Amino acid sequence: MELVQPIKSKRDIERMKKALGKSRDRLLFIIGINSALRISDILQLKVGDVRDKDSIALRETKTRKTKRFPINESIRKAVRELISVEANDSDWLFPSRKGDKPISRVQAYRVLKGAAERAGLAIDIGTHSLRKTFAYHAYKANVDLSVLMTVLNHASQRETLRYIGIVQEDVDSVYNAINL
Repeated sequence: MELVQPIKSKRDIERMKKALGKSRDRLLFIIGINSALRISDILQLKVGDVRDKDSIALRETKTRKTKRFPINESIRKAVRELISVEANDSDWLFPSRKGDKPISRVQAYRVLKGAAERAGLAIDIGTHSLRKTFAYHAYKANVDLSVLMTVLNHASQRETLRYIGIVQEDVDSVYNAINL
């Protein structure tokens, strides 16, 4: 299994958005980087789960735990811009062209990988990069690590730090910044 990375640069995030255009795929990306949901949970969303809502509530596929979180302004704006007014609340948010079901995890991966190539990103990207991107930027915004562990359902701080890609270069930057 390929180890994927978060998108650490806000400039790269904007490049991804541009590469995804004004489409369902851009909405997938925006929800992913702003929700910390796993792709399996994102793909199960329906239009009615997000349109005119203040929060998203669901049962996580992997953990079977109930999760509720507020819809931030980035998701709200993308929903307004990218969901057709003709869409029914019962429609899949990310519909497949192959019948009444959402796109597959594999198709979501292809969408993201293709956009990363068009955007010129030089990182290993996959569907899990969305969740990792949320966590990385929350950490960099000084969200308490114990809160972030709860959001991600992790058992240890070490697991969370490894998950979000705090690597040697980040450790080195601490030493380089302290000049007493």
